[in-house]
Amino acid sequence: MDEQAARIPAAEYRIEDLAHHSGATVRTIRAYQDRGLLPKPERRGRSNVYGEAHLARLRQIADLLDRGYTLASIKELLEAWDAGRGLGGVLGLVAEVHGPWTDEEADRITRAELDATFGGTPDEEAVEEAIELGVLERIPGREDEFLVPSPQELAVAAELYAAGVPLLAISGHLRELRGQVEHIANRFLEFTMEHVFARYLGHRPPTDADASEAAALVRRLRPLAQQTVDAELARAMRTFATRHLQQHLSSDGPPVKGDETTQVTLPASTIRAVHSLVGQRNASAFIAAATEREVQARTLDALASSNLKSPEVD
Repeated sequence: MDEQAARIPAAEYRIEDLAHHSGATVRTIRAYQDRGLLPKPERRGRSNVYGEAHLARLRQIADLLDRGYTLASIKELLEAWDAGRGLGGVLGLVAEVHGPWTDEEADRITRAELDATFGGTPDEEAVEEAIELGVLERIPGREDEFLVPSPQELAVAAELYAAGVPLLAISGHLRELRGQVEHIANRFLEFTMEHVFARYLGHRPPTDADASEAAALVRRLRPLAQQTVDAELARAMRTFATRHLQQHLSSDGPPVKGDETTQVTLPASTIRAVHSLVGQRNASAFIAAATEREVQARTLDALASSNLKSPEVD
């Protein structure tokens, strides 16, 4: 059996065949060669011959591009691999980070089911808004069916709509919520990078062993972000729900609209600068005071400008 396998010649491809099997274009393959991402083919007479190694490399490049890596960073990874530093751990880390961060599985919904869920009347504007937000995804070749990446998110929207919340208000709320959650996610990643992953990812690209250990840590730490947010959200909801209920049940009634406190998300760099300036304990008071001073200054500027434009009276 082994002797028979040894007699089977290795696959060989012309550049057109390589393009067909890899899904890349001939122009792309040549561009990868010029950039040093793809080994040079074997020259036989007037023809270039490619092998299985070229096909495997093209598939690796396509996979890394799909995961958001640039050609420059891919070249660094592949050069490290070619130098014998190994790529298995790095690819394992890439797969771990790019993998699902939730146990929820995507589902499908027909257009008729979607319309029935949200009032029974087709609403093209709301559907386009949902697609733009990623709540729904179009399925190629299926005009009457959508992919639902997060059935839970769609179910929440359906419950809010059934409770009387307009669809556009729901999508607007999701946009606002998403910005705040992305800020939380970014801060958690900055925190873990500084205190956990910096020692493993200090090399570019990291060693195979360090990348493998970092991938194992991602698996361990992945649930922590959601668990922390769940716990803090439960605490905040209990606090604010109680406060809102007390305000609406009090004899004075709810606060007049415009008097309530509004939360504003600030860039992480701004928060760090304020912390270094006045300390974490005084950060909120400092930001509030700075904002109030800016409002007063602009009010004074507006009054002064108005006075300069007023006609003089004898």
